[in-house]
Amino acid sequence: MTEASLAFSDPDQILLLFGTHDRYLRQVREAVGVDVTIRGDEIRLHGTDEQIKRGLAVFAELRAILEKRGELLDAEVQGVLGLGGNGRPTNGAPEETIDLLEKARHVAPRTHGQAEYVRAIRENDLVFCVGPAGSGKTYLAVAMAVNALRQEQVKKIVLVRPAVEAGERLGFLPGDLLAKVNPFLRPLLDAMNEMLDFEQVKRYMERDVVEIVPLAFMRGRTLNNTFIILDEGQNTTVTQMKMFLTRLGNGSRIVVTGDVTQTDLPPNVTSGLIDAIDRLADVEGIAHVRLTGRDIVRHRLVKEIVKAYEVEPGRRTTRRKV
Repeated sequence: MTEASLAFSDPDQILLLFGTHDRYLRQVREAVGVDVTIRGDEIRLHGTDEQIKRGLAVFAELRAILEKRGELLDAEVQGVLGLGGNGRPTNGAPEETIDLLEKARHVAPRTHGQAEYVRAIRENDLVFCVGPAGSGKTYLAVAMAVNALRQEQVKKIVLVRPAVEAGERLGFLPGDLLAKVNPFLRPLLDAMNEMLDFEQVKRYMERDVVEIVPLAFMRGRTLNNTFIILDEGQNTTVTQMKMFLTRLGNGSRIVVTGDVTQTDLPPNVTSGLIDAIDRLADVEGIAHVRLTGRDIVRHRLVKEIVKAYEVEPGRRTTRRKV
């Protein structure tokens, strides 16, 4: 364990450097792994030689921004961390690991495609991700939303799904409207419950920090400082997708996921996800990620099932022995 210090001519600059309620300090600690204390007009860093070296580089760059502009923005801090450590844990966790800040829990991409997906979410405000069942589209998006919330990059998480009937009718389900749409929204909540303690998720929902809503309930809203996930995006119409994407407010991010091979819309209705990917293909700041069967991380049979359904009926060969 070694120590180094960085002196400031104005102690108030240290407060700006650390951010409101030390939010930027916590981000640096998590990204670099260095411990930081204040002694008068200087900050002292404690850690390994590598952590100290990276920590000094990060704080020096943040101080340069402060001296030039007089303030720090979230995007600037994230950018510096991306250059001086990339915001990744230094404890040997895999590249692009997502720190949930919950009892040292981490979520790590398990394939190259998933790592590219996580990187796209980190670097863009709007990401479209299409891929087969079991490829981690929803799970990784929820993990990134939890990470952004716990690091105070956003104030709220909104999880959205279109309540499209796949062979069933909502009217025949028991209960009021919320009870009827609950089965459609349950996969998003299940993903979050795997990452956080049940009581924590319950508190978030009671305080409206986490909101799980049907797509139809998004009309007329503008969401600022919010991480928004639209799951099953292939089941939106073009009009619905336009409505949803225009909810994006200042400081917010959107991730849209879907499997274009499992559209439950009527045959004559164009999928809003497919349409949006085509329309927005060349817009800067929007990322498009396509996961494949190689990215499936569920049970081994899921990969085989997906592969089997990709074969045209007339080209199947029967191997079953009678």
